[in-house]
Amino acid sequence: MKKIALAFLLLFAVTSYAKKEKPAQGSDLLVQLEADFAQEVARHGHDAFLTYFAEDGVEVVDGGAFDNKDAMRKQAPWPEGTTLTWTPVKADMAASGDLGYTYGNYVYTAKNKDGKLVASYGKYTSIWKKQKNGQWKVVVDVGNSSPDPKSGK
Repeated sequence: MKKIALAFLLLFAVTSYAKKEKPAQGSDLLVQLEADFAQEVARHGHDAFLTYFAEDGVEVVDGGAFDNKDAMRKQAPWPEGTTLTWTPVKADMAASGDLGYTYGNYVYTAKNKDGKLVASYGKYTSIWKKQKNGQWKVVVDVGNSSPDPKSGK
C-alpha cells in the first residue's frame, strides 16, 4: 500500500512540475512587462514610473521631452490624487529578441487649477530594450493627448 501511495505521489509531483507555465516570450513578454509597469505605477506613482526606464531612456510628451532618466527624476513628484493608467493594444518584438514596442491608450488624471480632478486621454508608444543585465527597460516613451473616447469626438 505504501508503494502505491508513493508511486501516486511521485506521479503527481512529476505532472505538476511538467505543467508549470513557460515564461512569456516575444510580444506576450512585452504585454506582461507593460501590465507590470502599469500596475506598479498605479500603486506607487512617479517613483515606480522611473524604475521601468533605462538610465538613457527618453520620455516625449505633449509640450516637451525629458532626454534622460535624470531629467525625469528632477520633475516634481506627482501631486496628490494624480493617477496614470494605460492599456496596451499591441506589442511586437524584433526577431533578435532584444528590442520591442507596445502601444495603447492612457488616462492621466490630475487636479486642474481649481483643484478639481480632471481626466486627460491619449495614446502612447513604449520602446523596450533588453539591457546588458538581462532586464527589460523602456528606452523611449511617447505620449500624445486625444479626445475622451466616450465623447465620440
